[in-house]
Amino acid sequence: MTQTDTKIASWLGQLNPISLDEMSGIKLMNRTDTKFVTNKENLATMLELTQGKYFAQQIEGQRVANYRTVYWDTPWHRFFLEHHNGHAPRQKIRVRTYLDSDLTFLEVKTKNNHGRTKKKRITVPDHDKQLIINAGGDDFISKLTGATFDDIIPTVQNQFQRITLVNYGKTERLTIDFNVSFHNYETDSDAGTGNLVIIELKRDGNVYSPVLDILREVRIKTSGFSKYCIGSVMTNRELKSNLFKPKMVWISKLTGYNFTQAQ
Repeated sequence: MTQTDTKIASWLGQLNPISLDEMSGIKLMNRTDTKFVTNKENLATMLELTQGKYFAQQIEGQRVANYRTVYWDTPWHRFFLEHHNGHAPRQKIRVRTYLDSDLTFLEVKTKNNHGRTKKKRITVPDHDKQLIINAGGDDFISKLTGATFDDIIPTVQNQFQRITLVNYGKTERLTIDFNVSFHNYETDSDAGTGNLVIIELKRDGNVYSPVLDILREVRIKTSGFSKYCIGSVMTNRELKSNLFKPKMVWISKLTGYNFTQAQ
């Protein structure tokens, strides 16, 4: 564990806990989502400044959760290209496992032309294609996307760790993802992300958010970041990627990690 990782763990451990049951009572009916990209050094400073303002989600004594996600796409990368080309509405199909609880969901995310993102999901047994279909996966994705599992293949997997914070007013959630790694099923390539941190603020409309003042103080800026798209570009050089390159160069400078070079 690096010195920065130790600082992150220390400041996270000093936040008051909030349980999953208490989290489920937070209803963000008019939700807006904003993403920020930074590095672990800035995250440590941010967590220090959240003391006395935020709870940390805690499940069975743990405040860092582990995730595995597999994205499915057509062989011609329909969903990747919809995002790259800026189409709206656009969609993504993924199967996500909460590794600590061994719960798996088939999810469809849809971003409309007003910038709003909606996620629908069903429980599935695991990542096996036939078991997903048997659990109603074909009907589920067909109604939402027009595709079935005969049309799509697993393309990119990511694994990452997540911290979830809730403000004392319980009007927002903050997810903080780090230690993100990728595996591409088409190219059999792997990639890491160094000390990259992806923060997403989910709040109830435009109510006051304490963390926005903190983020400005630490100079953490808003920036869209799609794990699927960036992971795809990092692990598959054949994909169209010109519109993502400026962002990847900026993130490389921010983190000191070369996002423009697939591993």
